[in-house]
Amino acid sequence: MKPLSDALVGAADSALRTLFAAPRASQACPTVPEHHDDGALSTEERHLSGALMRVNHVGEVCAQALYTAQALAARWPGPRGKAPNEALARQLEDAGREETDHLAWTKTRLDELGSRPSLLNPLWYAGAFGLGLLAGRLGKGPSLGFVVETERQVEAHLASHLDRLPIEDHASRAIVAQMKLDEARHARLAQQAGAVELPVPVKGLMRMAAKVMTTVAHRI
Repeated sequence: MKPLSDALVGAADSALRTLFAAPRASQACPTVPEHHDDGALSTEERHLSGALMRVNHVGEVCAQALYTAQALAARWPGPRGKAPNEALARQLEDAGREETDHLAWTKTRLDELGSRPSLLNPLWYAGAFGLGLLAGRLGKGPSLGFVVETERQVEAHLASHLDRLPIEDHASRAIVAQMKLDEARHARLAQQAGAVELPVPVKGLMRMAAKVMTTVAHRI
């Protein structure tokens, strides 16, 4: 079992790497080289793709914060001497590492499009970390339920981006399509591991928060 002090140091390290270091993917980007021709995009299409991929990059910044915080909470001793849940912490960390691929892919795509990440990424990270810590402290079932609902909402959001991305932007579309598949798998795994259904008002608040984030990140 990882000591709590090590988990705290690891959480701080994850935040610094997410916000200030170049992410490295463990899997190749799903972009098909022979279809990767940004010269076919108009200025307006490049601008739209850049804005949408910036929103997706913000989503991956938040994913890192959520999984890191929930893993930290799983290692925190519970009330009345309840033991930390190391197995849950490791499952959350594994999912977070897979999300690092998405973080790297979206950042690379932003660079290719001549766009930039959101200027508010530290704020998005801090907010998501707080939510993840709160969800994690509620116990295994609610924590995994939060993962399920988050991933379902992200999957729907990515589906909408596939409808909005320029048809000739094969690179961005390939990345978003693979991310959508991965998010659906993360939701299934969390469901199978014992997630409990979140109350409808909580789901609504999550959608509202996501709407604010995506609207602002589209521009800033």
